[in-house]
Amino acid sequence: MIVVATSDFEVYHGVVTELRERGTTFTTVEPDEELPEHTDVVVTGPDHADAFGAIPTVVADPDAPRRAVDQALATVRGDGGRTIIGVDPGRNPGIAVLTGETVVAAFQVPLGDAVDLIRREADEAPSPIVRIGNGSRLESAKLVNELDTVRVELVDETGTTPYLGTGARGMGDVLAAVNIARREGEVIDARDIEPTDGELQMIKDRSREQSEENRAIDELLARRVAAGELTINEALAEHRDESDRKSSDTNDLKE
Repeated sequence: MIVVATSDFEVYHGVVTELRERGTTFTTVEPDEELPEHTDVVVTGPDHADAFGAIPTVVADPDAPRRAVDQALATVRGDGGRTIIGVDPGRNPGIAVLTGETVVAAFQVPLGDAVDLIRREADEAPSPIVRIGNGSRLESAKLVNELDTVRVELVDETGTTPYLGTGARGMGDVLAAVNIARREGEVIDARDIEPTDGELQMIKDRSREQSEENRAIDELLARRVAAGELTINEALAEHRDESDRKSSDTNDLKE
């Protein structure tokens, strides 16, 4: 049984709302009341962090009730509470956050937003692990190289994408991220990838698709995009500036 025991209204409101949205059985008491007989974990605010003796206690941040509920549910289920973040890399990576064996959150975001999201989910978690699939070589390398403050494992993602039946379209990347999170990988600090001619051409093609002027970037800029130094939009801006500069220099010479 999860027991919410706090006099902090913000903590109470956030935690109770989160528990109700998940359909979780819980009860509430005042911090100075006797706890129910079958209490497994207490969720409270910072003012009562040490008030419940040997009973497992989760201290909730009023700004992060989901994190407290994740920890409380992990305690009840005996999952050990370790946060593992699985990532199925790509232009829009699927991301799954597990506490023990329980999936507590799932996302799919543009690649440019993925690192900040992963860092936010790993923040303050006890010994978090980020497991990234080894497919989509360029995108996975970018994620590995930018996630330098957490433990990262590179995972063989073969067979992690499930068959999707009727009505499940769009869920494949997230479900693959769940499977990647549950598969141990090799600890890695950096991933150096030499882009193939095909990968460089794909980046150039994408730049043309995104350009308002039907403009494709050159190979040097494509290599910088492949290395994660630039986004395609940033590369297009540099390409445009360089073209404008050359045009201006040519006009000056004519004059």
